[in-house]
Amino acid sequence: MTEQYKKNPYRSAMPLVREMPASERPREKMLAQGAAALSNTELLAVLIASGSGKDSAVSLAAKVLAAEEGSLAALSVSQPEDFMRIPGIGTAKACVLTAALELGRRAATMPASQKIAVASPQDAADLFMGQLRYLKKEVMEVALLNVKSELIMKERISTGGLNSAVTQPREVFANAIRKGACGVILAHNHPSGDPEPSGQDVAITKQLVKAGKILGISVVDHIVIGDGRYVSFADRKLL
Repeated sequence: MTEQYKKNPYRSAMPLVREMPASERPREKMLAQGAAALSNTELLAVLIASGSGKDSAVSLAAKVLAAEEGSLAALSVSQPEDFMRIPGIGTAKACVLTAALELGRRAATMPASQKIAVASPQDAADLFMGQLRYLKKEVMEVALLNVKSELIMKERISTGGLNSAVTQPREVFANAIRKGACGVILAHNHPSGDPEPSGQDVAITKQLVKAGKILGISVVDHIVIGDGRYVSFADRKLL
């Protein structure tokens, strides 16, 4: 690291984080707008977490950047001892910064994981059959899909009694919105082993399809899992 931080004007010019309007505090801003909305200084301030002496977390973050003249490339190869040369950055803060940069470096160099394509009702049923066919209680799960109909993630959203798994639209679409999904596949099991959809299954599905249209997220299918058998709402043209 260079000695540039000694020339940095932020030492006494920046207010403490608690003195900032809530909308400008790095953590609150991240929660409200997402990490991409934060500046490099604000992202570092989230990692630094707390100030030291007269310096706020934001002013310490500015000093860290100034030490490398704002270069993230130079910052990315810094070690704990480099950070600890900056007044206000102790062992704990230096280790957090180094660990975060190392995780970012590892993520950037990892090969892309192979995506699971969901191109048919059979593909959809295969996602859920192994986990759901033997359950004694009825559960609802959802698979989130990207624009290429590739699996983003699966999650369980409700567990009911033997005959019901009550599901609200907010539970189905909450992560779909957060993850930027273009479509979802619903799935639930019938502990009886008979996958024939009930009237309640059809009514809930119609409600979720309407909610998805409002949100711009397609309900691609609803799979009812029985014992080694399934019914696809898409196949039955029930969507």
